[in-house]
Amino acid sequence: MMPLIEIDRLKRTVTPAWESPVADQVAAAWGYPAGTAKWWRSSAAHVFVLPDPDGKRYLRFVPDAYLCAGPVAAMSSLMDRLATEGAAVVRPVPARAGTLTVTVPTALGPMHAMVVEAAPGEQLDAEDLDENRARAWGAALAALHESTAAIDAALPEAFTELAAIPDRFAHDPEFVKAASRLAARIAGLPRDSAQFGIVHGDFELDNLAWDAGKATAFDFDEAAHSWYAADIAYAVRDLIGPAGLPTAEHRRSFDEFIAGYRSVRPLGDTELADLRLFAGAHAACSLIRIDNALGTVGDDEPEWMADLRADLTAMARSHRELAITAAEAV
Repeated sequence: MMPLIEIDRLKRTVTPAWESPVADQVAAAWGYPAGTAKWWRSSAAHVFVLPDPDGKRYLRFVPDAYLCAGPVAAMSSLMDRLATEGAAVVRPVPARAGTLTVTVPTALGPMHAMVVEAAPGEQLDAEDLDENRARAWGAALAALHESTAAIDAALPEAFTELAAIPDRFAHDPEFVKAASRLAARIAGLPRDSAQFGIVHGDFELDNLAWDAGKATAFDFDEAAHSWYAADIAYAVRDLIGPAGLPTAEHRRSFDEFIAGYRSVRPLGDTELADLRLFAGAHAACSLIRIDNALGTVGDDEPEWMADLRADLTAMARSHRELAITAAEAV
């Protein structure tokens, strides 16, 4: 998530009609006239809906102060190659200049932007899962891993945030000890091509659209070099309880997800056992990201920001609990 202050800077430009002069400046790089882009949400990126004769599209951009151009370009190139090779992912739309990403000077500073097609179908949540859907979800992630196996991209490596925890959370020695244990375990894991490669990074149900039983993935903001099992662990986090294990309510969906994954590519028992390790490591890294997003409290914070700050603080407490529990278990 971007820092709350960055989200607020953009949000203050959004009109009651959900338009923004900043989004207008960015959308113009794709030939859209002012007033076309409508604000939808801001999290890892600012996202605006673009009505289009060829189908709805999404304008996504991030401030240079938060993320440089390189990772955005790498993400768009990855998505374009996957879509070209037939993977079930949304396709980036070239700008008028012919590039997949553009850096646009705006009133809020440079923005690194891309436009993507809308994914066909509807979104599901954990309560909508049945045996077939859970299996299809797992199979879809395995198919994506198969598709990325031969790709090399200039993406970041997962779990690098773990190195920052001892300094950032020196006031919390219990959490630091847990994070260090998780980091040591991860450092010793094999990185052969059967287990390690390019991952989506956030293959949860919120980032999939379903049409006729087929899932199309979007939101590759967290794409990285990582372990495929780590991608599984993050994808199924809504099925996992505070101990890092599937809840009784979602155990069947979890099992069907794993069965679906294994129907497409291998997943060894050791990798399966490591899901708890990765769940804890993801939780620990999330505390760094939440801390970055929270920043310092301003004097004139709007109500929505105060509410989101409270939600993120509560989320951080649950992530801390999971990281400590998982570290003790592994």
